[in-house]
Amino acid sequence: MDNGTHRICTRCIFDETVPNIRFDENGVCNYCGLHDALERQYPNGPEGMPYLQKMIDAMRQAGRGKKYDCVVGVSGGCDSSYLLHKLVEMDVRPLAVHFDNTWNSPIATQNIYKVVNKLGVELSTYVVDNREYDDIYRAFMLSGVADIEAPTDIAFISALYLAAEKHGLKYVVEGHSFRTEGVSPLGWLYMDGKYISSVHKQYGRVPMKTYPNMTLSRFLRWSGLRAIKRIRPLYYMDYDKAATKRMLADTYGWEWYGGHHLENRFTAFYHSYFIPHRLGIDLRLNGFAAQVRSGQMDRAEALEALRQPPFLEDEILQLVKKRLGFSDDEFERVMTQPIRTWHEFPTYKKTFEKLRPLFYALTKMGRVPESFYVKFCFPLAQMGNVTSQASPKTQDK
Repeated sequence: MDNGTHRICTRCIFDETVPNIRFDENGVCNYCGLHDALERQYPNGPEGMPYLQKMIDAMRQAGRGKKYDCVVGVSGGCDSSYLLHKLVEMDVRPLAVHFDNTWNSPIATQNIYKVVNKLGVELSTYVVDNREYDDIYRAFMLSGVADIEAPTDIAFISALYLAAEKHGLKYVVEGHSFRTEGVSPLGWLYMDGKYISSVHKQYGRVPMKTYPNMTLSRFLRWSGLRAIKRIRPLYYMDYDKAATKRMLADTYGWEWYGGHHLENRFTAFYHSYFIPHRLGIDLRLNGFAAQVRSGQMDRAEALEALRQPPFLEDEILQLVKKRLGFSDDEFERVMTQPIRTWHEFPTYKKTFEKLRPLFYALTKMGRVPESFYVKFCFPLAQMGNVTSQASPKTQDK
C-alpha cells in the first residue's frame, strides 16, 4: 500500500521512512516479522502462564530473607501501574522506584501515590536537582541532536539499578510490552552514559552532581558482578491497554494523562513537539503499529489517528522555554539549527560492539535486555539483518 508519498506495510502502519524497514512479497514489513518472532518467544494467555509463574517464583525465591523481592519502575503511567497491580496480585513484594526529573505532570504524581498507597507498596523516589537537570536538557537542545530524552531514559534505569544494589535485590522489573509499545525502530534515536557526559561537557554549565549517569563500569558491575536481571513480565500477560485503563480508574481512581509517554511534561514536549518539528517523525507510530499487530487497534483507526497532529498544551511549550532559559528567538534558533547526530560525540557504541560476546552471554542470562543487545552491539550496517532475527530467549531464565 502507498499513502501517496510513502509505501506503507500492508499489515501494520509502518512506512518506508522507518529505518531499516524491508517489505516481503506481500508488502508486510520486517518489524511485523520481529513482532511475530517475539510472540513465539513470549506467549501470553494460558500458554505463557508457566513461564510467568516461573519468573514470579524465581523473584520470590531470590527475595527470601529480604524486605523486597524486586524493584519496579513506576511513572504514574498505565504500563507500570498495571504491572505493580499484577505483581502484588501474584504475591510478589516489590519496591516501587520512581525517577523524578522534576518535570512530572500532577496527574502522574497523583497516580503513583494512588496506586502504591492502596496496594501498600513502599515507594522510593530518586530526585535530581532541578537546576542541574534543566541544564542537561538545555545542553542537549543546544547541541543540535535529536536525543534530548536520552538523559531521562538512562537515569531512570540507573535509579532502578541503584535501588536494587542498595537492597541486595536480583531483579529489576520493567513495564514494557512489545504488544502495546512495539520495538523502537533501529536508527531513530541513540543513548548511552558516555554520550550524556559528552554532550553536557560541551554545552552544559551546571556540574552533574545528582544525575545518576550509567557509566560502562557501573553497567558491567550491575549486570555482571551484581548479577541483577532485568525482566518484563508483561511479555507473558494478557495486557489490553484500553481495558487496563478502565480497571485502573475503577480500582485506584487512576487518571489518563492523554497519551503514551505524556505523563511527564518534558517528555510530552519531546514526543508531541520537538521530534515532529525537528525530524518530521511521529513517535505515536510505534505504539499504534504495535497495537494494530496485536489486534488491540484497528488499522484504519490507527492511520486516521496519525493524520491528526500530536497535541501539546501551549503552557507546556512556554514552560520549556522558561525553565531552560530560552527567549522566543533563541528557542526558534535551537529548533531550526542544523541537525547533528550522536556520531559527532564520544559514545560507548564501538565499545559495546567490541564487547558483543560478553553482552550476548549477559543477554542469555537475562541480565541485559535483548533490545540493548540488538540495537547497540552490532555495527549499523548489520542492523537491518538483526531486526529479523530472534535474539536469545531470556525472560524465563
